[in-house]
Amino acid sequence: MNSQSEIPVLDVSAIVRGDSPGIDDMAREMGEACRGIGFFCVTGHGIDLPVLREAFEMSRAFFALPLEQKMAVTMTRSPNNLGYMPFEGETLDPDKPGDLKETFNLGLDLAADDPEILAGMPFRGVNQWPELPGFRDAMLAYYDAVWALGRKLHFALSRDLGLDDNFFEDKLDRPLGYLRLLHYPANAQPKIAGQTGAGEHTDYGNITLLLPDATPGLEVRTRQGDWIEPPRVPDAFVCNIGDCLMRWTNDTYVSTPHRVRVPEQERYSIAFFLDPNPDADVTVLPACVDDDRPPKYPPTTGAAYLRERLDATQEFRRDS
Repeated sequence: MNSQSEIPVLDVSAIVRGDSPGIDDMAREMGEACRGIGFFCVTGHGIDLPVLREAFEMSRAFFALPLEQKMAVTMTRSPNNLGYMPFEGETLDPDKPGDLKETFNLGLDLAADDPEILAGMPFRGVNQWPELPGFRDAMLAYYDAVWALGRKLHFALSRDLGLDDNFFEDKLDRPLGYLRLLHYPANAQPKIAGQTGAGEHTDYGNITLLLPDATPGLEVRTRQGDWIEPPRVPDAFVCNIGDCLMRWTNDTYVSTPHRVRVPEQERYSIAFFLDPNPDADVTVLPACVDDDRPPKYPPTTGAAYLRERLDATQEFRRDS
């Protein structure tokens, strides 16, 4: 397989089981994908299928609600990137019109009296929940499952990078992890030339775990500049490296541009963006620096970097 132009399918059951010899092989394969195409599909993840199915059912139910009910939990009511965003509310490619999709974000589920909320820590807030029976329970079960999987993937990445196996653990134990429900209508008619389902972009955090439905639409740009689709494997996650991890590894791992075209059929997907804790020190790793590769990026924090990226893509943030 050409690591620069093909997206591998990786069975991560060794990581899930804690099979140490298997983890070494898995870490190597995952590292090759992160240095190459920047995407990989994950099977053997161990998440119960009913958890995945229920999350999709609740997502479809939410987006089927009348607009006024969805707008009751609009993201503009939250300073913390939580809630509903209507069609064209986000512009992932700054050179193109707003994206033809609607979304709903939820984060780490914190109580209103959580010390980090009371202290005003950036992007710490309470989730907004729609009036939809079963929605909250289904989404939190899914969130916890993919959060645990994302941390296990970081275990393998730590080994590939020559770090302590648990290097990322205390940087992802209260993450700026966002679960995003996405809905792309079928054959949406662009109002302006160039509108797409989601404009060309790279993700912001460490790792994205995307669970798509069977409708195609996601396109990934290879290092050669061609656009390809990920393999369609039932119940597999499509994972990719984000800009924060690229920065942390001094471009050892490289994030990859991708986009979503306007689908011919209605399309749903669920993305989990695993960003580090708000106060995580994102300084180029010493293991990724040498005399020929000095640090390319100044230190930052998880929250500071996320704010920088969101301000550039969300219209209501630019206007506030």
